[in-house]
Amino acid sequence: MPKAQVIRELGPPENMQWEEWPVSDPQPGEVRLRHTAIGVNFAETYHRSGRHHPWPAPSLPFVLGIEAVGIVEGLGSNVTNFEIGQRVCYSRRPLGSYAEVRNYPAENLLHVPEHLKDRDVASLLLKGLTAQYLLTRTYSVQPGDTIVVHAAAGATGLILCQWGAALGATVIGTVSTQAKAEAAQAAGCHIPVVRGKQDFVEVVREATDGEGAAVVYDSIGKATFQQSLRSLRPLGVCALVGHASGRPDPVDVTKDLALRESIFITRPGVTYSIKKRADLERSVKSLFEAISQGIIKARVNYEIPLKDAAKAHRAIESGQTSGATVLLP
Repeated sequence: MPKAQVIRELGPPENMQWEEWPVSDPQPGEVRLRHTAIGVNFAETYHRSGRHHPWPAPSLPFVLGIEAVGIVEGLGSNVTNFEIGQRVCYSRRPLGSYAEVRNYPAENLLHVPEHLKDRDVASLLLKGLTAQYLLTRTYSVQPGDTIVVHAAAGATGLILCQWGAALGATVIGTVSTQAKAEAAQAAGCHIPVVRGKQDFVEVVREATDGEGAAVVYDSIGKATFQQSLRSLRPLGVCALVGHASGRPDPVDVTKDLALRESIFITRPGVTYSIKKRADLERSVKSLFEAISQGIIKARVNYEIPLKDAAKAHRAIESGQTSGATVLLP
């Protein structure tokens, strides 16, 4: 029987249980997959622990994981776009990718281009789709814009640095260590800032002749939110894409927005940007083209056996990792 990382009680990484998890025959509209590479995302630590999570926790017990690459092993009825033996990938719910084998809705499944490696797709798919909508839909980055990327050496941060620079923006990235500053700079970040050693608001003001940034991509939350608002230009956009340090304090609409020259705050989610199949296919096409053109390069710095997924969660929650982590069944 195939195994999976099962959550029977919300809590620390140790609550993941590596155990047998039965998989039925695929239902109508489903595809049975054997995973070959599984992406790890910080949001999955929220699913596991319930901490900082804005949505109701999944019903217990459940298997963690949002994205993976795999091989089609079985087809339910009414599935016409996939064949047994094909390489496929996905980055949407339902949860369940931390498993050797699973069933998954064909309507959300994607073909993997032949020239892309499984581990690279697993490391880039969800994070790349996130970067794509942040850079083109949440705020449409234009040549000459200055953008701020928090956690610039993280997996999503590195993609934002690469893609933002390719769009012609000046990228200012905040990191926690000098080593991460070097990693961000190597990925296209023009001005890396080590938080705690430099005031990134002052750096942004100096780099923009006092005007401020067009957009801030803030995945840290509570510890950086007010500074993020202060670093924006008039009509600038603060995109809250995570809250690793905790949820930000409530916003005073007058003090935080109007008196700061009509800035905008948004809490976008990649799920909503690819809810329609046409949007998903358009976004994935853009992402795969960026990968093929060398605009985005996979930076898989950690490959961890699926059975040791708790190790991956401890590492990313520690804040010491850089780049992407992939689980291998």
